[in-house]
Amino acid sequence: MKRLFWLAVAALGAYALGGLALHRGESINALWIVVAAVCIYALGFRFYSAWVAARVLAIDPTRATPAERLDNGRDFVPTNRWIVFGHHFAAIAGPGPLIGPTLAAQFGYLPGTLWILVGAVLGGCVQDMTILLLSTRRNGRSLGQMARDELGPVGGAAALTGTLVIMVILIAVLGLVIVNAMKHSPWATATVFATIPIAILVGLYLRNWRPGRVLEGSLIGISLLILAVVGGGWVNASPAIRGWFDYEGLTLAWFVIGYGWCAAILPVWLLLAPRDYLSAFLKLGTIALLAVAILIAQPDIKMPAVTQFIDGSGPVFGGKVFPFVFITIACGAVSGFHALVASGTTPKLIASESDVRLIGYGSMALESFVAIMAMIAATLLDPGVYFAINTAPGIVGGTADAAVATISSWGFPVTVDQMHALAREMGESTLFARTGGAPSLAVGMASIFAGTFGQGLLAIWYHFAIMFEAVFILTTLDAGTRVGRFMLQDTLGNLWKPIGRTSWYPSVLATSSLIVAAWGYFLYIGVIDPNGGVHILWPLFGIANQMLAAIALSVATGIIVKQGKARYAWVTLVPLTWLAIVTTTAAMQKIISDDPRIGFFAAAGDLAAKLAAGTLPPERAAVAPQLIFNQQLDAWLTAFFVVVVWLVIADMLRVSWRALQGKAVLPSSEAPYAPSRSTA
Repeated sequence: MKRLFWLAVAALGAYALGGLALHRGESINALWIVVAAVCIYALGFRFYSAWVAARVLAIDPTRATPAERLDNGRDFVPTNRWIVFGHHFAAIAGPGPLIGPTLAAQFGYLPGTLWILVGAVLGGCVQDMTILLLSTRRNGRSLGQMARDELGPVGGAAALTGTLVIMVILIAVLGLVIVNAMKHSPWATATVFATIPIAILVGLYLRNWRPGRVLEGSLIGISLLILAVVGGGWVNASPAIRGWFDYEGLTLAWFVIGYGWCAAILPVWLLLAPRDYLSAFLKLGTIALLAVAILIAQPDIKMPAVTQFIDGSGPVFGGKVFPFVFITIACGAVSGFHALVASGTTPKLIASESDVRLIGYGSMALESFVAIMAMIAATLLDPGVYFAINTAPGIVGGTADAAVATISSWGFPVTVDQMHALAREMGESTLFARTGGAPSLAVGMASIFAGTFGQGLLAIWYHFAIMFEAVFILTTLDAGTRVGRFMLQDTLGNLWKPIGRTSWYPSVLATSSLIVAAWGYFLYIGVIDPNGGVHILWPLFGIANQMLAAIALSVATGIIVKQGKARYAWVTLVPLTWLAIVTTTAAMQKIISDDPRIGFFAAAGDLAAKLAAGTLPPERAAVAPQLIFNQQLDAWLTAFFVVVVWLVIADMLRVSWRALQGKAVLPSSEAPYAPSRSTA
């Protein structure tokens, strides 16, 4: 019966996937995507993850984990598998699975959906589970430390340096998405602002006022979050108060920068921990509600399977479907950031190696399902509406009439009245040029919820979705800033030991300021860019994130070969090869392409020529020198990432070749076997 059941699951998944791939009608029901995704994730977890866990990783439940051996009640703590699952999912599930698929929808629903499904099952889930197990067997060492210990000083130094710089780019993009979601939206701004004192209140409640009353704190926090959404509507409807929360993008950028700095220096229990805790409820609850709503409403996908923009002429961002769909969608398929989490706090909490498969492979599969939900929410919008929201004035024109004329000429009709009516329904003054992905995703989510639970609540659902996305993103932004501070302290501590003292306040203030200044600068670049910043920062973010995944898979491949399991090395080598090809191709195009919409140097040269000719509008001419410098800086950063990742790959190949030849290599840094007391 079990065999028949899984054969039925495989047949149903194949039928749904085949229907998606072959359908070319006007629309297709979203249930086709949901069914294909659920079947593929179930098959991947049940069979492929079990095979990798048994044959490649040789997971051993009788082996004591560092959480058991080094239990100190602070960093190393044996923890229930479901609690660790929730922590790990909350940590890895940032904005990537939401924003990446939304932006990639410009190619149509099919390319992104296929990459999310195949990339996650064969790449992302395997990377997360493998790095988690390898770090667990090495006392919870970080990815950079494992690279240094297993490959050598060259690969280790490259991995450490690349990881820190990549973190800076990642946080800047997170900030840009939040700024674009709140810009000139008093309702969204008031709601997001309110989440900060709510998190602090819950932190004080659980630590000082009612210690241990987790249920009480949770109910208070969730109730206040819902009240914040409703209260934002009151603010928006009040002429006297509305102006207090109506800000330009640059003003909001300074707010985000200040928030990141405060989050890095405040005690973790005061802001970070309660925000993470509340966001975990919000993330899981919202995605579950969205899935139920899709099952009930069964909306039709309105975006074509493939659009004409696969040729590289897309208005949301430049570049052909290959390789740019594979770097635009990172966290829903393969994400290097996950390797930092899988070699960070999570391996210090694993109570048994048998939990690694659920936490590593399972939580990534769940995040990939979040990406599928985002793809559905983005593509059920009328294509004209989608492009009107996600395309910057620099592409379609600075007025509503110019924008709808341009978008309609692409074959996706939309009208000014349609956009104004939609904005009124969502409680916004305008939805034109709300780039970054978050607003269009919120419109799609609100449409699904309203279609299931009542059309009269569209504005409430829209701003609930905005808050959901903002909490998703701020959780990663503040945690990423703190992790970046730790990494910088470790690095500078090699030059002057006091800097490496994590809790020494002069070091905390100095390194926090450096990290925030670094990502704050790139956030500023995105905010002043007339094309909305997405053209500049998202491709750089995608390339950097996927290159970090290549670094993680290189470390995993090298360790597998050193362990004498070269016949199984293809498990990590295949996704590594694909990522190396994709990221290198994308990086080279961003560096050497003579198309200003794709190449960083080309864009800088084109802007410089227009500035010299005096053809730029005054407001754009004022920021042109900075934009020119920033485009050139992005090009050099992209080149740096290419060098870093190939240094690590070359070091891995060197170590693997020596191991296969029986020559001396660095000894394994794996901790000696110790029997687990729980299985004794």
